[in-house]
Amino acid sequence: MAILGAINPMLSLGLDGDNAWRLADYVKRGGYSALKRILAEKMPQEQVINEVKKSVLRGRGGAGFPTGLKWSFMPRSFPGEKYVVCNSDEGEPGTFKDRDILRYNPHSVIEGMAIAAYAMSATRGYNYIHGEVWEIYTRFEEALDEARAAGLLGENILGSGFNFDLFAHHGYGAYICGEETALLESIEGKKGQPRFKPPFPASFGLYGKPTTINNTETFGSIPFIMSLGGEHFLEAGKENNGGTKLFSVSGHVNKPGNYEIPLGTPFSTLLEMAGGMRGGRKLKGCIPGGSSSPVVPGEIMMGCTMDYDSIAKAGSMLGSGAVIIMDESTCMVKALERLSFFYYEESCGQCTPCREGTNWLYKVVHRIENGQGRPDDLDLLASVTANIMGRTICALGDAASMPVQSFIKHYRDEFAYHIEHKKCLVPLEVQRAGSGFFKATV
Repeated sequence: MAILGAINPMLSLGLDGDNAWRLADYVKRGGYSALKRILAEKMPQEQVINEVKKSVLRGRGGAGFPTGLKWSFMPRSFPGEKYVVCNSDEGEPGTFKDRDILRYNPHSVIEGMAIAAYAMSATRGYNYIHGEVWEIYTRFEEALDEARAAGLLGENILGSGFNFDLFAHHGYGAYICGEETALLESIEGKKGQPRFKPPFPASFGLYGKPTTINNTETFGSIPFIMSLGGEHFLEAGKENNGGTKLFSVSGHVNKPGNYEIPLGTPFSTLLEMAGGMRGGRKLKGCIPGGSSSPVVPGEIMMGCTMDYDSIAKAGSMLGSGAVIIMDESTCMVKALERLSFFYYEESCGQCTPCREGTNWLYKVVHRIENGQGRPDDLDLLASVTANIMGRTICALGDAASMPVQSFIKHYRDEFAYHIEHKKCLVPLEVQRAGSGFFKATV
């Protein structure tokens, strides 16, 4: 698997040896210098938050909400415990960047969370790690032990009077726990189901206390911002899209893997970095932000740049940066069937529109793929998605609906052909020649 380049020295994956993830290697790359300077200078909290605002760092977990603004919502003067929580519950198809940050550079996340805790008067933090990557959990635990032994976590850090301790929390593979309030419920030992909002976590979060939740990559970017300045980070990207971003590229490319590029980089450049299209085939479609984001036809995607605004104009979302590449050998009905099955299986069942609607979506797409489609099935799918979206506690219902809407919008002829001819528009020998979409996807 290809690995990202070293643009951001704090975030980039250390690959100089088997122990490159260790504290000593991180310190050699400038690690913990930002935290040490902040504590030594007793930097005002507002100054730290303003620096993050200057960077225009947008949440790297999917929503793209401005991080500095989110930090400013924390009621720092609130008496009692406050928390910072890292969302490392990376469970969406196509996503695999956060586990590599924790595998190769865990101390960037630890330092980022410590700086965040200082800025928001939090004294305790949790990193919720996806349940199907146990080795990542154990490695992060080792990194925490190193940080504590070096006096970088715990009571009176580096003699500054600042107290902050951090713990890893292991999930159990439930995709729904990637939703921030379901994640909080899980940490509390409850069933991982989303909460109604408001109240929002900033006022009523973990154990009912003020809480700020950010993604792994978001926290990992903080040391870089505080070391070289928010404006420097912003300049590495483009207006309203500060910094570099990790993109997990999978599917029909020659070198699938994680790639770090400045936001605003042309999609064609990223595709070239990933070795180009496998077998020289034509790009048919791309899911640019993880399986919950709408699919974009290849000809439109080739004109995009990799940033929040450009992808939004193309009718999709940058999301977590999981780029799924599909060539002309892909049957789009089969691809949608597999995605719909995922969301049907992962619905927590709390909301009727999502619980029942995801079941309907999968069953209808499944029968189309298996030669049992009905003339009114496409209208039925449109009706079901319209009755799911905006009617659930969390965004999983929308995440299940948007792929259905976009696949039918852009590849309606394939669905219609399946229904009319009871077989795929893409010949089986062509599909086999391309190795199949899901065999080539993480």
